Formats: sequence, structure tokens, C-alpha cells
Amino acid sequence: MKRLCVIVIAILTTILICSAAVAPPDKTRGEYKNLKVLPRNISSKALSKMMVDEFSDALGVGCGFCHAQGKDSLSIDYASDAKPEKEMARVMMRMTLRVNKQFFLQKHPSLTDGPLVVTCNTCHNGKPRPDEEGK
Repeated sequence: MKRLCVIVIAILTTILICSAAVAPPDKTRGEYKNLKVLPRNISSKALSKMMVDEFSDALGVGCGFCHAQGKDSLSIDYASDAKPEKEMARVMMRMTLRVNKQFFLQKHPSLTDGPLVVTCNTCHNGKPRPDEEGK
């Protein structure tokens, strides 16, 4: 009887280990390419929130403002660096983090976690370029 119990436990343990090894990847994490400022392990939810709150709302722009069209002209190539606006967005994100850290004494400012004192909207106010008054 003890031997049967040991065999059953061994089989169940093997099944458990094998099922954990082939479990599907966490769907909340994207496999994004070419992230240079945002964290590489950013979740889809955090990335979407960041793009909507910090870019779409704060600058009044859509995805195509920074991201190049795909080769088929119907999709967007998010990994491409073809548009200069994308690099400018990176520069501005780094500046925002630096300003929050240096002048507002936030130890570890993050674009995806926690409130920032200075955000894109602080200067942009719904405009793609803050120097464009009334445009």
C-alpha cells in the first residue's frame, strides 16, 4: 500500500512539474521591440495607458504621429525609428523623468508607475508642439 501511495505521488508530482513547464506565457506582458525608455517588461495595459494618457490626450495626437506606417501601408510599424518624432518623444520622456527627479525630489520617477509632478500635459496642453499657440 505504501508503495502504491509513493508511485501515485511521484506521478502527480511529475504531471505538476511538466504542466508548469509548458504553461502559456503571461498574456499581460507584451514582447515589445525597440523600447529604449519604457521598461522592457511593461504590461500591455500599462503601455496602452501610457500611450493614451501621455501622448494621445496630452499631445492631441494619434499613433501615426510618432510611429511609421508598416510596409503594407495599412498597419503601424511600432518598432520602426523612421520618424524623427519618435526619437523626440524619447528625449522628452527622459527630460520629464530628469525634471521630476532633480527639481521635485522624486527618488525613482517612473513613466508607468505613480504620479509625476511634471508630465507631458504640463507643457503640451493637448498640442503636439507646446510653442504652437492656438493651433
